[in-house]
Formats: sequence, C-alpha cells, structure tokens
Amino acid sequence: GETPRNPPAGGVPPTTDLVLGATAGCLACFLTNPLEVVKTRLQLQGELQAPGTYPRPYRGVLRAAVAVCRADGLRGLQKGLAAGLLYQGLMNGVRFYCYSHAEDAGWTGYPGGTVAAGAVAGAVGAIVGSPAYLVKTHLQAQTLSAVAVGHQHNHESISSAFKSIYQQHGVVGLWRGVTGAVPRVTVGSAVQLATFASAKDWVCERQWFRKGSWAAVLAGGMVSGVAVAVTMTPFDVISTRLYNQPVDADGTGKLYRGFLDCILQISSREGLLGLYKGIGAVYLRLGPHTVLSLFFWDKLRNMVQH
Repeated sequence: GETPRNPPAGGVPPTTDLVLGATAGCLACFLTNPLEVVKTRLQLQGELQAPGTYPRPYRGVLRAAVAVCRADGLRGLQKGLAAGLLYQGLMNGVRFYCYSHAEDAGWTGYPGGTVAAGAVAGAVGAIVGSPAYLVKTHLQAQTLSAVAVGHQHNHESISSAFKSIYQQHGVVGLWRGVTGAVPRVTVGSAVQLATFASAKDWVCERQWFRKGSWAAVLAGGMVSGVAVAVTMTPFDVISTRLYNQPVDADGTGKLYRGFLDCILQISSREGLLGLYKGIGAVYLRLGPHTVLSLFFWDKLRNMVQH
C-alpha cells in the first residue's frame, strides 16, 4: 500500500536484514550516546532522596552535558560507547530478526499484530542485550567523586567490567536487572510502532512536509517520541536503578528487591516525578535515534538491493 511500513518493506532476506538493522542501530548510537550518559546521571541523581534535599550537579540536559565535560572532558560524553554499541547490535539485530519472522509468518496482517510483534521482538532483544546494558549503565555512572551520583562500580574498562561481574556473581549476575529492561523495551517498542506510522501520516496531512521525505520521518519520529517518552521514562528510570544498584555477595540488591519494590520506593520517597527523571534526555534521544536508525537502515538496504 501507500503507507510506508515500519520497518521499511522487504526485498532483503531476514539474515541480511538482521545485519543491516544492527549496523543502523550502531551508527545511530555514535550520535546519541552523549544523551545516554546525561540520562543515566539525571536518573541516578537524588536516588531515594526527597526532592530539594540533595545537591544537584546535573540540571537539565544541556547543563548536565556541560557538567560531564567539566569532570571528564569531551570523552566523558562517549563513556560506555563500546557497551552501548554491543547492546544496540545485539538488541536491534535480534529485534529486527524476530520482527521479520513475524512479518513472514503473517502476524502483522492482523489488527494490532504489528504492535504485538514489535513488543515481543523488543522483549527478546532486551533479554539478549541485557548484560551489555548493565555494563553500559555502570560505566556511564562512573565519574569524579565531586559530581558522582548513584553507586560507583569503578570498572577499569568494558572487558574488566564483564569479567568482574562474572567472577563475583556468575552468569546470573550478568543478567541482573533484566526484569526492568524487558518492560522498558516492550512498552517502548509497542508505543513506537503504534504511533510512528500514524504520526508520520498526520504530519503529512498537515502538508508541512512531502510524503515519504526524511523531514516527514523526522517530524513523525519527534511526534511519536512524545508518546514513547511519556510511557517509557518510568520504566527507563527503574531499569537504570536496578542495573546500577550495589549488590550483596549473593547477588541480592542492597536498595531494591525487584521491579515492583523499585516503583514503590521511588514514588514514595522521590514522589511520582522521581519516575520521570531524565525525561528530557529520553525524548531528545528518541526522535533522532529512531530516525537515524531508520534512515541508515533504509540507505543500507538500498545499497544491498543495488
């Protein structure tokens, strides 16, 4: 039909698509990683403390980015990049692969099928990519003690992070915090798939942009990004907290017992707005990340087809 499907229509075998999807996600990651660093710091700031009772080295996205640069130089904004790339590769590869299979199996033909397929594919991707996201969170939280927020794991590098987590807590330790990651990605994927195509069409109906132009895709991404940011940020905060919390020798969290305990503690101690810490960074990252991923994916597909 007329409406461009999201992901873009086939003509490429699923395995190739997996590689292209993963590559596209990684290219986008280079450009959006600084927002991930800022988001992680904002979400860990004032952990389990009442609003107004703690110092705030990070105030809003721009000033937080400046604070990161002051402490760690420009390189500080690309902290955890390798772990982020690994996560994007695993997560998007698996997600696109599952989604293509669901498409081939005809799931997406049913009403709500696209959203269901996207949510399931996202959940599987989140499980596979979880250890990379765990390490990414640890590395992005690490900084000079003057501006440190949240627990500091003090890893030397990505490889030593994986090694020390594995040595202390085994395979189970690498998948710690996955209970926060699955709902985050499931909700994010579902809302994004449910709103992205319609947001794009809505923008075109207003005749602000030409149908099928990248400006329309970007605008669609920014509009659907609002819905995704509002629904996903609480899960994102919980996910960051569960990944970053310190643990006992037996792997029990020292701050949160699990997903529900985390929601209850944050909302009772930090207020409901505590669940929306870092929403500005979440939103600013979403639009560009979605669009850049789709853009690179589309261009890569065209290159492969020719």
